[in-house]
Amino acid sequence: MSPDFVHASTRRELLGGAGVLFAWPFLPRIARAEGRDPRMLTIILRGALDGLAAVAPVGDPDWVKLRGDKALTLDGKTPALALDSFFALNPAMPNLHRMYKAGEAAIVHAAATPYRERSHFDGQDVLESGLPKPGRADSGWLNRALGGLAPEARVRSDRRAFAVGPVTPLVVRGPTPVLSWTPTRIQPASEDTMARLLDLYQHTDVELARVLEGRRDLAILARAGDPAAMAPTEGRQQPQGFPAQVRAFFADAAGTAAKFLAREDGPRIGALAFNGWDTHVDEGADSGRLATLLGALDGALAAAEKNMGEAWRETVVTVVTEFGRTARINGTNGTDHGTGTIALLAGGALKGGRVIADWPGLKNAQLHEGRDLAATTDLRAVLKGLLRDHLRVTDQALAGNVFPGSGDVTAMGGLVG
Repeated sequence: MSPDFVHASTRRELLGGAGVLFAWPFLPRIARAEGRDPRMLTIILRGALDGLAAVAPVGDPDWVKLRGDKALTLDGKTPALALDSFFALNPAMPNLHRMYKAGEAAIVHAAATPYRERSHFDGQDVLESGLPKPGRADSGWLNRALGGLAPEARVRSDRRAFAVGPVTPLVVRGPTPVLSWTPTRIQPASEDTMARLLDLYQHTDVELARVLEGRRDLAILARAGDPAAMAPTEGRQQPQGFPAQVRAFFADAAGTAAKFLAREDGPRIGALAFNGWDTHVDEGADSGRLATLLGALDGALAAAEKNMGEAWRETVVTVVTEFGRTARINGTNGTDHGTGTIALLAGGALKGGRVIADWPGLKNAQLHEGRDLAATTDLRAVLKGLLRDHLRVTDQALAGNVFPGSGDVTAMGGLVG
């Protein structure tokens, strides 16, 4: 397998488990001269995260008007966790809240990539490629950033890419050598995900659709024969143990990534992806499906913190998604594809304990196209700031090669210590 083993991902490949990928220790000489040994882990949430449900604008007078009894509040049935006088964190994320209070986590709100349409595949392409619009991209911004760093004096002699598992996330594909690892656990697919995949493949790949339909029907029969195997969740049924499976998968992936990054002779840059954030139906911000996913993500961050050990103080974890979701709840108690969302940052290298937002407001006239949280921060500014100040990638490289066409997007300063 050669270092330029790259290809555009197919929909069939996106069914595969999330791999964890690392670049071997290509660190800039300036970081070594400063006596630092920075690490960076990027987590992609595929499916589009509802940023308003993850970090609620409880101080906005239009918040409860917008979402009614679905709006997270500080005095609700399941109280949100106060971050400051305006924002509150989803109650499923106590570990992130603890990190935030310790100055080791921050949130960038009302953020988005330059993409303004509503296709998951195009949105993920823009997010991971770093290009201003979708297209056939053979490399990702993280790989290109690594390619611009000065190598260590001693570089791993085997420069071939090593991959285990079906998919290499686009964000880390490219000429810089990577190591790939796939968790032994497999992330369970939700019924909504299965239904959407079936609809897709019935039009494009009938044979695969039949296989998926067979697996779904077998699962339904198995649950029907065992009433105890089903547990109600916010008006909807999920297999008992589903939350535990998701938590275990997320923690396994992030925890193992941290172990690799913490090793003295290990990689310093990693990327992984978690699927399942497409919450069109019964989103359940406080006790349903989204709460399960956010709780699993919270556990993943805690696992990364624990397994990084002393290296946590020089680590930044960046959690990003392709776009947000609609500001209003839809007719099936879910949210549809939107625009503005959040970026979550964690790690001991951060100047945390703050929500960074140029808040656009939630009045109808302030929403993007009358339906979405408007994006006031370009996600590339956040990523540029981290790559420049944490890894010492130059502004010239960031604007020219890492994020082409972003010369007018200024790197966000002050994110790291």
